[in-house]
Amino acid sequence: MRIAILNKDRCQPRRCSHECEKYCPRVRTGDETIVFLDDGKPAISEELCVGCGICINKCPFDAIMIIGLPEELNEPTHRYGPNAFALYGLPVPQVGRVTGILGPNGIGKSTAVQILSGALVPNFGEDEGSWDKVLEYYAGTALYDYFSDVIDGNIKVSQKPQYVDLIPKAFKGKTSELLEKTDERGVLDELIERLDLTHITDRKITELSGGELQRVAIAACAAKDADFYFFDEISPYLDIYQRINSAQLIQEIAEEKAVLVVEHDLAILDMLADVVHVAYGQPGAYGVITYPKGVRIGINQYLKGYLPEENVRIRPEAIKFEVHPPRVGTDVKTLVEYDSFSKRYGDAFLLETEAGSLKQGEVLGIVGPNGIGKSTFVKMLASEIEPDEGKLDLDISISYKPQYIKGDSSMQVQYFLRGISSKFNTSYFQSEVAKPMQLEPLYERSLTDLSGGELQRVAIAACLCRDADMYILDEPSAHLDVEQRSMTTRVIKRFAENNGKTAMVVDHDIYMIDMLSERLIVFEGESAVYGKAHRPASMLDGMNNFLENLDITFRRDEDTSRPRVNKPNSRLDREQKAKKQYYYHNLE
Repeated sequence: MRIAILNKDRCQPRRCSHECEKYCPRVRTGDETIVFLDDGKPAISEELCVGCGICINKCPFDAIMIIGLPEELNEPTHRYGPNAFALYGLPVPQVGRVTGILGPNGIGKSTAVQILSGALVPNFGEDEGSWDKVLEYYAGTALYDYFSDVIDGNIKVSQKPQYVDLIPKAFKGKTSELLEKTDERGVLDELIERLDLTHITDRKITELSGGELQRVAIAACAAKDADFYFFDEISPYLDIYQRINSAQLIQEIAEEKAVLVVEHDLAILDMLADVVHVAYGQPGAYGVITYPKGVRIGINQYLKGYLPEENVRIRPEAIKFEVHPPRVGTDVKTLVEYDSFSKRYGDAFLLETEAGSLKQGEVLGIVGPNGIGKSTFVKMLASEIEPDEGKLDLDISISYKPQYIKGDSSMQVQYFLRGISSKFNTSYFQSEVAKPMQLEPLYERSLTDLSGGELQRVAIAACLCRDADMYILDEPSAHLDVEQRSMTTRVIKRFAENNGKTAMVVDHDIYMIDMLSERLIVFEGESAVYGKAHRPASMLDGMNNFLENLDITFRRDEDTSRPRVNKPNSRLDREQKAKKQYYYHNLE
């Protein structure tokens, strides 16, 4: 089974010599394997194509993909037309359960939700879809009953969007006005209190931070009276406490409703979901959604890159975690030492920091709740703002990627990166940064046309492209899927090691911090009132301190060594707290 994909946005037949048709061996023998249609773009016959790959390599705009599929994928659940994206399989929403989807972006999760909501009739690869064929196809399965209710109009859907930073473009009023429109269950006051939104209800949506917008979106989705709730990424911009709090709220909704969740923070997905569907394939070409798996089994198989039941390898190598906390050698050169300093914003907020030192070539993680000065701290290090007390004369050059990024320029990605530094043109940058970050397909696209995840990857590359002694990245995991987070982690770590540069990463994804960091700077305090930055500490001491403040314990998975959240007040949770071992307890 073979499918041919044409990216019509990239295909520009007026700017090429029709290389795909000119060099196709089957066309040269007289077959109509590739023909040009009335819109000027080619159509590729999947029946006649022999999969030689010549058209892929000859296309000057990388607009063609020829993909061999596993033999068992005979009929797609839905396809958007000839040479277009195909989805195989669907998740199965179940009342009383949180169903998770784990997989990369661009793999068909949104298509699946459109089908489950009734907005899109699956066509099984034909020109048009019909509900009669849907019922015939799913007869005898759980989806038969579900789609029967969809057809009868008995399924109402509430959906939280993935990109919450787009909400201010659609709504300009007060937060309270937006939330009141969604309160169909009469639970708005409870949701506002649980999600800590009381202090922002009178503020305009356009004035909210990313974390505040995320919690507003969760509240708006949860407030509706629906049968099927879909939460597309609850973790971006939220700290660990807020993520766990939101996960507990979603679990309560699932006691009486069907809930589907897409989440790239594996620690939260592990705690939140009852079952997971693994999604794999090639982004933008095809996606396969597996049958449901147990949460631990599904996540572990995904990390290993091999699905035994499907007999499919979805990744060349496993995503691995350090078994022991990284050790910082005593002979590592110190890049810079800094004294204590502080920053005050009127009578509202005070940030104080302890003195510390930064090592050359190390990666430091910065962790702590939202609203206690992490971004303020790194902005002072980057000389974007000045401290009120103490001096920060670091005498080093710093490259800084801010927390919130905007693609407000129509400049093409390649010219944007090339304009930052000549390093962009080096073979090292192309092989060690651009290729693993999958930037090449974005080169000819404008910054304004990029999605949140694509823009994030460009911003990370732009930060690493600059000549600097230290690189600061504020929330690089936002909008990235699990694969991209793992890849970004490797890129940052190898960049620091190979170039002897210091990197500082602010993030709330425990998996990313665990794989990336050699030491931690832990923040604690009271949100929007007071923050304190401790001096850099070892991973063991830093994580114990951080998790103790949050009253959360983690354990290591015996199979993959990944961090897992212990259920509150479980036996293991109580034992670890009694021993003050919040993180690496089982590595003795």
